[in-house]
Amino acid sequence: MSNSWFLVLSALLYAASVFGQSDPPPTTNATSTNTSSSNAPEPITPRERARWAIDNTVGPASLAGGVVSAGWGTLFNTPREYGTHWEGFGQRYGMRLTGIATSNVMEAGLGALWGEDPRYVRASTEGFGGRLGHAMKMAFLAQNKDGHLMPAYARFAAISGSNYLSNSWRADSEATLSRASVRVGLGFLGRIGGNIWEEFWPDVKQGLFHRSSQPDAASFTRPH
Repeated sequence: MSNSWFLVLSALLYAASVFGQSDPPPTTNATSTNTSSSNAPEPITPRERARWAIDNTVGPASLAGGVVSAGWGTLFNTPREYGTHWEGFGQRYGMRLTGIATSNVMEAGLGALWGEDPRYVRASTEGFGGRLGHAMKMAFLAQNKDGHLMPAYARFAAISGSNYLSNSWRADSEATLSRASVRVGLGFLGRIGGNIWEEFWPDVKQGLFHRSSQPDAASFTRPH
C-alpha cells in the first residue's frame, strides 16, 4: 500500500518538476491563417502539461471515479488478495491511483517529444450524434501543435505501458498479461467516458444553473 502511494507522489512530483517550468513568451506569427472560429487550442505549454497530468490524476472527477472503482472491487472482492474490508478498499483505491498517475505522466511526457496535446477539445458546434462520435473518436486521436489531428501515440504508449508495467506491483491474481490487456481496454473506455463528460456536462450545467436562476412565475403576486 505504501509503495503505491509513493509511486503516485513520485509521478506527480516528476510531472511538476519536468513540465512545471516557466512558460515561454507567446510568439506572434504574421503568416498565421487561424481564425477565432477554430476549435484548435493554443499549443500546450510545459506548465499546462503538468496541470493536465495533475488534474487528471487527483482532480475531483478522477478521485470520485476511484471511489466507485474501489467500491466495486471491494464489493466483489477483486482482486481477492485485498479482501472486503476498509483496508482492501484503500489498497484498491491506491492501486488505481498509481496506474492513473503513471499513465498521465507518461502521456504528457512522451507527447511533449512530438507536440501531441493530451487535452480534449469539444465539438460544441455539431449535433448530438456528431458530438458523441467526436468524443469517442478523440479517445484515439489528439491534436498536434498546429491543431491538426493525429493518432494519439503517446496515449497508446501510456495506457498500454502503464498497465503492463503495473504488473510488477499488483496482486498476483491481477499480475498477468491477460488481465493487463483487459485493463488497457478499460483504460480507453474510461477515456471515452471522460470525453463524453467533458463534451456534454458544460451544457447540462449551464442548463441547470440557467433554469435555477429563472424566477418562479408562481411566486409573483397577481396585481389587483
